[in-house]
Formats: sequence, C-alpha cells, structure tokens
Amino acid sequence: MSNNHHIEIPNGKKIYFASDNHLGAPTIEASRPREKKFVAWLDEVKEDAAAIFLLGDLFDFWFEYKTVVPKGFTRTLGKLAEIADSGIPIYYFVGNHDLWMNGYFEEELGIPVYHKPQEFKLSDKAFFIGHGDGLGPGDKGYKRMKKVFLSPFFKWLFRWGHPDIGMRIAQYFSVKNKLISGDDDAKFLGEDKEWLAVYSKKKLEEKHRDYFIFGHRHLPLEISLNDTSKYINLGDWIHYFTYGEFDGKDFKLKEY
Repeated sequence: MSNNHHIEIPNGKKIYFASDNHLGAPTIEASRPREKKFVAWLDEVKEDAAAIFLLGDLFDFWFEYKTVVPKGFTRTLGKLAEIADSGIPIYYFVGNHDLWMNGYFEEELGIPVYHKPQEFKLSDKAFFIGHGDGLGPGDKGYKRMKKVFLSPFFKWLFRWGHPDIGMRIAQYFSVKNKLISGDDDAKFLGEDKEWLAVYSKKKLEEKHRDYFIFGHRHLPLEISLNDTSKYINLGDWIHYFTYGEFDGKDFKLKEY
C-alpha cells in the first residue's frame, strides 16, 4: 500500500470527501435531480478545495469497453474535468458498482483511480482512505461475487457482448441484487458489529492513523476507535447528501 501521498493544506483551504452517489439508479432520468445537486456541491467546494476525494459508487453501474463508456452523467463528468483542469487534484476510489474502471478517468479527466485503500498524509494527519467494500469480517457472499466480477474471463465475456445488452444486464443486477449494491442494510449495527470499524481497529494495531475514511455503508457514521483515531463513514447522496470536510485540523461530516 502506497505511503507517498502527501498534501499540504494551504491556509483557508479544505479537503472534501464524498461517496455513493449511485447515479443512474433506479434510472438515469430519476437520478438527474441528485446529479444536479451533486454538481452544485462541486461548484461550491471548488472555491476553497485543496483536493477532492470521491470514494466510489459514483455510478450505479459503470463498465468501460475499449472505445465505449456508458451514456449519461455529462454534467458530472464535465464538472469533474473542469475542476481537474483548474489544477485542483481529484482522487477516485472505485466502489463495488464501478469496479470496472479501466483508464477513462485517468486519460479523459486526469483523475487518478485507486482500486485498493490508500494512505494519505493530509497536512500532518494520517488518513487511511477507501471505498470499504469487502473489508473486515463477514460479507462472504459479496467477496465471492467480487472475485467473479474481477476475473479476466468475466470481463472478457462481458466485453464481447453488445454494450446495449451488457448495460441492460447490469441495470437488472444493480437494481435487483442487493448483494451487490449493499444499501439494503443501512442501519447502524452497533460499534462492535460495524465491520468497517472492526477492520479499522485491527489496522490500528499495526500502525497509528488519525482517520479511517470509507463509503459503501450509505450511513453517515463517526466512531472513535481510541483517544486519537476515528472511523468516518461518509453516508451517501441518495438519502443523506452528506460529505466530509477537513481543514488540516478537524474533520467534519456535513449535510448539503
């Protein structure tokens, strides 16, 4: 896991975090008001952002063919391009709904994409950042499913189908199969059962981090792991419209 990410936050600037927009769910048209709200948020935070972290599941489904990406989300992609072009770094962590990112964000938008959690030093605080799927105890069915989805054979198979058919199959899975989307269980389970908090506590045994930041749970959460370390879940842009804001000293969960 890479340790060389360091961002110094200039005075008056902040770092912003958001996750789990699931644009396209249940349909592109139905998710458009949420998309416009997210773009309005991006427009506001770009005024004082030192960096923006997007922690996955921006789309309810995303698959990159060699020369084709899914239709839609023009406002979001255009806004991200504009912000990245202006010199504000954006970091993207793939979620379980956009596992199949394969260079489009890097090449088209200039946004680095991470498929695994990463360590970042933001000013002098240590952050452990990821989407959060498949980490910690349990969730065995999903972990098996993810292995299949990430297998070269599955990707090869999917790529050989016509994109229209592929997208229809994906839409069906995304909407029907809560095993993949995982937001059916968005109730607080108690600290000892929140698997991402359990995972974070375990990671603390090997090394101190000030903040563990994840998405995936669709539930805004802030849990103290010890006196100096916190686990934060960013919630989502479906029910909560919550985001994280870090000014170099304090991390705050806010609602837009």
